[in-house]
This record gives sequence, structure tokens and C-alpha cells, in this order.
Amino acid sequence: MQWSTPPAVSIDQKKQYTATIKTNLGDIVVQLFPKDAPLAVNNFVFLARQKFYDGVKFHRVVKGFVIQSGDPTGSGAGGPGYKFADETVTRDYVAGTLAMANAGPNTNGSQFFITLDDLSGRLPKNYTIFGVVTGGSDIVQKIGNVPVRAARTGEASQPTEDVHIDGVTITEK
Repeated sequence: MQWSTPPAVSIDQKKQYTATIKTNLGDIVVQLFPKDAPLAVNNFVFLARQKFYDGVKFHRVVKGFVIQSGDPTGSGAGGPGYKFADETVTRDYVAGTLAMANAGPNTNGSQFFITLDDLSGRLPKNYTIFGVVTGGSDIVQKIGNVPVRAARTGEASQPTEDVHIDGVTITEK
């Protein structure tokens, strides 16, 4: 699935949004931050409702750092066909932070990562934070502990066993 432009904003910043990321290793529940990052939350909610993430692999796992998904090609270079602007990062990258992965300023698309450890002060505030894990931290760690090999970049981060998203369910209150 590809789109030429980012989705129109359809979330209500006054509401609460929860995402349940169902993986083949278990469920991860994330509280989204629509007030902090309305563009990123809107984008994630849109893609989840389009079933964009269904079947997408966790293509990057860096032990003690992050697990990354959201690329339908599994290569680390794929996305939804559009890019959108960064949003100001006011929070710290504590363990369980959900943030947009990018390839530089204002290159957000569909890829996201979840931190495995407290990366406050270790990770520059260049990645829009749009949620935090509230359930399934053990699943995040389980994914973070899958065996990896060197990726094409040379980084030891390519999982050697299948870890993927079965689907993402959004709850709005």
C-alpha cells in the first residue's frame, strides 16, 4: 500500500488512543500521545486502520537499544510513499518509548521503534515520540532478545528468526 500524501488529520487530540500491536510473540499495548505528537499519532492510527502493519516484520533489533518495524519491505528502506514533518520532542527516551524512525529531518513515514532501555541522554531528540508501552514490556524484551546477524549496513541487528506484527488494533476513548 502506498499513498502520495500523508493522511489528513482525523484524530481528536482530546481523546485517548491506545494501540495493541499483536505480534507473533505476544501483544504490546501502547498509550499514544495525540497532544504531544498529533501528526505521528494520526499517521500511526491511519496506517493501523488501513491494516498497513499486518504481516510487517521487526526488521531491526539492536540488543539493549531498540526494536524497529513498520517497513513493509523488511529492508529498512520502505515506507508508505510519503513523508511528514518532525514534531518537537519534549519527553525523554525512557524504556518502552514509541518513536518514529527516520532517515533525517522531516522524513517520517511508517517506520517506528520501541526503546529497550532508558536511552535518555544517549539518543538525540531527533525522533518524534508518540507513545509509551503500558503492557507487554516482556514481549518487547522478548523481541529484543531474538538472535541477530549483521545487516547489510554491518550492524548486528537483522533477526535470524521471524518476528512480525499480526495486526494493530486502535482503541479511542
